[in-house]
Amino acid sequence: MVDMQEKLLPAFKDKVREGLIANCQLLIEMARLFAVPISATEQYPQGLGPTITELGIADLEIPAKTEFSSWPCLNWPSPFNDECERPRIIVAGIEAHVCVMQTVLDLLAQGYRVYIPVDAIASRFKLDWKIAVERLALSGAIITTTESVIFEWCGAAGTPEFKQLSQRLKARATSK
Repeated sequence: MVDMQEKLLPAFKDKVREGLIANCQLLIEMARLFAVPISATEQYPQGLGPTITELGIADLEIPAKTEFSSWPCLNWPSPFNDECERPRIIVAGIEAHVCVMQTVLDLLAQGYRVYIPVDAIASRFKLDWKIAVERLALSGAIITTTESVIFEWCGAAGTPEFKQLSQRLKARATSK
């Protein structure tokens, strides 16, 4: 989760911000359900504030950074190393054309398979978001959506996790 911070999010249009937060919340909630590890970063928190509390990740140790890419502060093993249990990474957050893009490009260069749920990344301006998504796709990132990622984690119907997922998505549909 890249730079979802208190003082950065107000710069986004209300509809974009609300959808972004809702999709990031859903990703985090379902990542916990399916035991998918979660990492987050903060860009210069002294100026941009902490990660928003709505994401429910106060239990995580969130490194601060001044570089735009999150890669240098993550300390993850190489995806080619036996220690790396998950060579696939889902990247969400802001801004798509700056910190998200530079993080994804670095992860791709390291050999990770990177998935971008396009409804869980944003930029203040639509053109920046659009060009970032196109560039990331051309660079090898897998473009997807929040629900698609979650259903890939789930894998099959008929499990207790699927039942929870289904109930959560029904509740989400009625709240829109």
